[in-house]
Amino acid sequence: MQTRKAVITAHWHQRPREHIPVQYNPAEFTLDKQVTLGEAPIPGLDAPLQQFVRGNAEKLTLDLFCDTTEGGMGERATSVTTVTDRIYQLIRIEPTRHAPPILTFKWHSEFPGNRVGAGADSPAPPPLGGQRRHSFRCVMESLKQKFTLFSPRGVPLRATLTVTLREYRDLETQLRQLNLSSPDRTHVHVLQQGDTLAGVARRYYDQPAQWRAVAAENRIDDPRRTVPGAFLRVPPIA
Repeated sequence: MQTRKAVITAHWHQRPREHIPVQYNPAEFTLDKQVTLGEAPIPGLDAPLQQFVRGNAEKLTLDLFCDTTEGGMGERATSVTTVTDRIYQLIRIEPTRHAPPILTFKWHSEFPGNRVGAGADSPAPPPLGGQRRHSFRCVMESLKQKFTLFSPRGVPLRATLTVTLREYRDLETQLRQLNLSSPDRTHVHVLQQGDTLAGVARRYYDQPAQWRAVAAENRIDDPRRTVPGAFLRVPPIA
């Protein structure tokens, strides 16, 4: 059976995306996800109450082994930088984006997080189903290159890259995935093509007739005229 290679895809700003298979699959990788909590001290309690503030970007860390000694170590030796520089370029700044490229790390559809929300007994869609993933969309936060073997002429032939990738999700993606629907809290909704105020009210309140509350909050006189891409404030209701 052919081994499936892990792939890092670079979503360049003004040129086609580039798929970069790793030379050797990593032996392991680490995912680190944290949230920020605030403490509410209450006199007389044994411990403060914990208040969720926000989630923090998840990090994926892995080591990539690179080697070009199969071509020999003599005068015609191939530099391992032909492999490592394809990874190194992903932390450099694109002139047109003014930032490094957005990346996707993918190995298999069974990526950690692909079963989030699965197993719910309710016939309704699982509440966390929108947060499932089959890959890791990210930007490169850090890259450490360690070169460990050289030809007699000093050509680098072997290296280990320690890569840290930081989760990247824009506002629109997060709102769609989280599908926040607490009617007693204010939400921000990004209008999509075909959205209606009644549909927005159904999503956040489970009450389409509450579209008037959304219209009043955003000073919309004609509910039939909505602009895709606009931000709507969805106010809390009793």
